[in-house]
Amino acid sequence: MRDRAVVVLGLLGVAGLGWLYIIRLSREMSAMADMGMAMPQMTPWGPTDFLLVFLMWAVMMVAMMVPSASPMILVFATVNRKRLADHTPLIRTGLFLLGYLIVWAGYSLLAALGQWGLHSAALITPATAVTPWLGGLLLLAAGAYQFTPLKDACLSRCQSPFGFILTQWREGARGALVMGLRHGAFCVGCCWVLMALLFVAGVMNLLWVAAIAAFVLLEKVLPVGRLVSRLAGTILIVGGAWLLTAAL
Repeated sequence: MRDRAVVVLGLLGVAGLGWLYIIRLSREMSAMADMGMAMPQMTPWGPTDFLLVFLMWAVMMVAMMVPSASPMILVFATVNRKRLADHTPLIRTGLFLLGYLIVWAGYSLLAALGQWGLHSAALITPATAVTPWLGGLLLLAAGAYQFTPLKDACLSRCQSPFGFILTQWREGARGALVMGLRHGAFCVGCCWVLMALLFVAGVMNLLWVAAIAAFVLLEKVLPVGRLVSRLAGTILIVGGAWLLTAAL
């Protein structure tokens, strides 16, 4: 029970720090916009700008995805503790989490590159929201993806922690890291388009960030997760069609 409590507190701490960072950054950006200090849309980025955007995405992915990955991490910690005769279950659980976060860091890098490209092409506003027609296309793509076999396959892995353990178990510290990488890959496969929807209402729109994070969590933990996924897909398609029609 002590190990489990430490893992729970650690996960709460990691996710909590991420959300504190998001809230603070969102408020700072809002204050700058209110004072007319938002950077011009066409101002070229330098290396520091890109690094800051990458860090923003990385912290945001930690805050949004660690809560939905917590059931899997707790199951791994429980099974790992029962299998080990030594005293290193927390270390290996940490390596599992590290592997998971490495995959999302890779996604954050791609998202930052995408934002850089949108910024350079003048397809994103100073509030980090894309143009309406592009937002409509993103909603349509995200909605259609909810009905694909790849989405179903990745979601099934994320919904079944014990199934993942049975099919993907690896021994040792390296095995824990590999399992974290694999689980992270399944989660990215499940949620990558949903995370791209952050561009629709603004990357640092707190309500939008919280709504996507809550949906990802419900989709993974509810017994009717697939139904929730398809219902959301339908809503996204309708919303995308409406946004595209309004933009024409």
